[in-house]
Amino acid sequence: MSAPQTRPHEHEPGHQRAHSDVWLSAVTAGYGDRPAIEDVTLALEAGSLVAVVGPNGAGKSTLLKVMAGLLQPWSGRVEVLGGAPGREARRVAYVPQAETVDWAFPVTVGDVVMMGRYPLLGPLRRPGSLDRRHVDEALEKVGMTDHRRTQIGRLSGGQRRRVFLARALAADPALYLLDEPVTGIDATTQDDLMDILVAESGRGRTVVATTHDLATAAQRFGRVAAINRRLIAYGPASLILDPEILSRTYGGHLLVLGNQTVVLDDAHHHDQAGEGEIHYHEESPRR
Repeated sequence: MSAPQTRPHEHEPGHQRAHSDVWLSAVTAGYGDRPAIEDVTLALEAGSLVAVVGPNGAGKSTLLKVMAGLLQPWSGRVEVLGGAPGREARRVAYVPQAETVDWAFPVTVGDVVMMGRYPLLGPLRRPGSLDRRHVDEALEKVGMTDHRRTQIGRLSGGQRRRVFLARALAADPALYLLDEPVTGIDATTQDDLMDILVAESGRGRTVVATTHDLATAAQRFGRVAAINRRLIAYGPASLILDPEILSRTYGGHLLVLGNQTVVLDDAHHHDQAGEGEIHYHEESPRR
């Protein structure tokens, strides 16, 4: 039997653009006069489960903001779900690592998850049975049904992660943009949330998530984008275990001990945060 033939057009820019949920061409963006990402060209096919990895300050969060339409690129072109970023906002669920939340505000878990339905309601329309069903299903998926009436500020960091993912699930989006969804949480919660993301990708949804956990990136994601202001590599998740790619991505953040390569990175350091953003990690529930 002859070897399968590759089709050269599959790697041509026009073909990639036509078959991608997210397409970037030579994109540069930043804050003030400081570029955070430079000359990034990337095409993410529908149904992809993509981990975005790189050292602190590499531009991972900035990349998601550009995809979400929250940050305009200085140069280059971006298309999301076939149009300009933001045009299909109702079909995109963006979950930042920093949530501008007043944790003392008297809003319940159920209220927060219902917020995922608001963009789909239209003006003056109240949530109906379909919206409540989506909220019920989202809470069940993340294991937070019993906390529906709990005030959001009483949750632990891991529980808050579950709730904000549930809000995204309730929107039933075509594209998830998740900033560090499994950072700073216990192993059980991390496994549970990754199971959900894998399932959403299996349903044809595109999932893009930043992460500092290279083992999770290699084992649970389908593809990896390694970034350090510029795109270093994009391909199968196993490429992140390549020492050359690790070296080019993390540079001086790498420490080689015998046959093992260790990434020295602070998972609590971020790209420039917006005004009023609060970063949260695992903590005890308030009493």
